This record gives sequence, structure tokens and C-alpha cells, in this order.
Amino acid sequence: MTATLRVVLDQLAAPTEPHLADATRELTHALILAAPRGCEVAGIVPALGQGARDAVADALPGLADLHAMPLARRELAGSWQLGVAPGVGGGMIHSPSLFAPLVRHDRVHDNDQTVVTVWDLRPWEAPDELPRTTVAWHKAMLKRAKKHADAIVVPTHAMAERLSDLGRVGDRVRVISGAAPVGFAVPRDEIGRRRELGLPEGFVLLSGGAAASDALSDGFEAVAAAGLDMPVVIVDAPEGEEPAIVELASAGGIPERLVHVRGALSATERGAVFGAAVALVAPSRRSAFPWRVVEALALGVPVVASDSPVHTDVLLDGGALAADVTALGEGLARALGSATEVERMSVLAADRGRAFSWRDAADRVWQLHADL
Repeated sequence: MTATLRVVLDQLAAPTEPHLADATRELTHALILAAPRGCEVAGIVPALGQGARDAVADALPGLADLHAMPLARRELAGSWQLGVAPGVGGGMIHSPSLFAPLVRHDRVHDNDQTVVTVWDLRPWEAPDELPRTTVAWHKAMLKRAKKHADAIVVPTHAMAERLSDLGRVGDRVRVISGAAPVGFAVPRDEIGRRRELGLPEGFVLLSGGAAASDALSDGFEAVAAAGLDMPVVIVDAPEGEEPAIVELASAGGIPERLVHVRGALSATERGAVFGAAVALVAPSRRSAFPWRVVEALALGVPVVASDSPVHTDVLLDGGALAADVTALGEGLARALGSATEVERMSVLAADRGRAFSWRDAADRVWQLHADL
């Protein structure tokens, strides 16, 4: 008898967040490759046209089946928020987010399981930065997860502790980290790709938007304090926030002519960007998985980050941690102060980067469901 693990693939069908879409694709692909003997991976998607269904299936070779729900993503999100999940069926369900059919089920007698994932606690730590409907949905789904999920996956131990502070989750929290995309590398045509993006050669890299919890203002102040007369590139900027980010940079002491703001980039484009980055500055202290930090580590790019619980978990000794903005600037100046130090931090970053693997994450997911 074949055991089927069904993964919720809403972010591949109707992506709302680039990070979640990448994580969904990478984890599901790894789950297919890591499937134990007698096991297979299928998908659950919102209502889709045939072309969109084919695109999801083509993105995941080896997917055993793709079950389309009768509702589109927006309506399905509302339905599941209310605990209405007809037509889903039982068995093992794994969601790379909180988007899941969190309803009463019988794990003991029917072997039904539902596992969800939380990557970012912004709806709880900085709710004013998000639309009210988004915050309400996340809080409602976590409430349902506390009641009905058989396990809640988070990417770091620090986030596991923080999640426990938000409510009664008992011993159901599991730590399974994310990783850089499989095959993530600096592309051979990196220079041409950077030219297409309008980016210079040799810059300090940051990630985020104008929201306070992204702490770009701290990052800009740190770069200015380090005395580096070089360009600053910001990626992952939400659409429309470019002017506000440039203003933050100017207020932090970075001349506008040195600031280059870009939005969501493909993995290949990000690889090209990292190819010219002298360092990544990660100033945010929010409880969220630091995707760009992990990618920097994978490519051996020196990392200077705020000393937050999440960064401590992820970096260990793979980068420099700073207690405040002053220390962040000092750390960046020290990291780039000599070729020897740059090489040392690059080696430390690359060594730490090898600790993150989607295949390892998939093995842990399979083991989690086996334990349940």
C-alpha cells in the first residue's frame, strides 16, 4: 500500500509572497526526491484552469497527483479560516505555510495528519505594517493550528520559543530550517545580468522594505558609519516603496547617487547580485527566517547582522553579530578592513552555509510524519 503525503501548493498556483513560493517549490521537489520506499508526494491546489495546473505539475516532476479544490485561492483562504474544508479528504497533509485545512480529524484511528509552517511572525510582532485582513487571517489560522494541527514547523529554535510565547502549542512545535535554492550559484553571465538590472560592481547588499521591522534605516546608518564610499544595493523592496527607501538611505547618510533599489528577483538574478556584493548587512531583529542571510552563506559572502535570536541561530560563527547600530557599522568596517579579513569571513560563511539543505529539510519532514 502506498502512503501519500499531500503538500498544499497554493503558492505555486497563485503566489502571494516570493519567499513562500520559493520555499514551497524547493521543499516539495526535495520531498519527491527523498520519498521513502512505498511513499509518494501529491499536491493540493486551489481551483485552477488546466494551463495553470499543468504549469504546477511541470514545475514538480515526479508529483503523483494534483488535487484541485472547488474554490479559488482567495475564497479557499476564507473557507479554511472559518474551518470549512469540504472535499479535502484525509491522510497526511503538509503545508509550507499556515494555508491548510485545519479541521478536526482523527490521527489515531484514521491516520489523518495536518502539519503547518510558520516562517515569519510579523503579523504578531509588527501588525501595523500589514493590512488588517492579513493580520486577522494569520492570527485566526494560528489559532486553528493550535487546536487542530498535529505539528507546527518553524525554521529556528528562537522562533519556536517565540511561538510558544504566543499561545499554547505544547510539544507540537518542530524546527526544520529552510535553505538556499538547490543549485544556487553565481551564474556565468553574472556581469551581463547585473547590467540588465542596472547595478554597479562592488557594493554592500541589504534586503527589505521601508517597514520599521525591516530596520533598513539601521543598516544605512551602519554603512555610513563604516565610512565606505561604495554603492548600496537593496533587494526585495515591495513595489512602490522605492522612493521611501531612498529617503531612508539619505537620512542615514547614504547619498542618493549610491543607492540602488530593486524588488523581488529570480534565484538566478539574486545569484548575480551576490556575485558583486562585498558583504550582506542584515539589520532586522524580527522573528522571521532570514532568507538572504542563508543565501549569502551559501555563496560565501561575508555577513554582518544584528544580534537577534534568529540571527544567532542561523549564523552561529558564520558571520559577525552586532548588538546595536554602532556595533553594526564597526563590524562592517572590520569585515571589509583588509583582504585577509574578507577572506576569513568568506570561508566562515561558506562553512556555515553547508548546514542548510532542502534535502535535509525533506528528510526531517518525512520523519516528522512518520513519527506522528
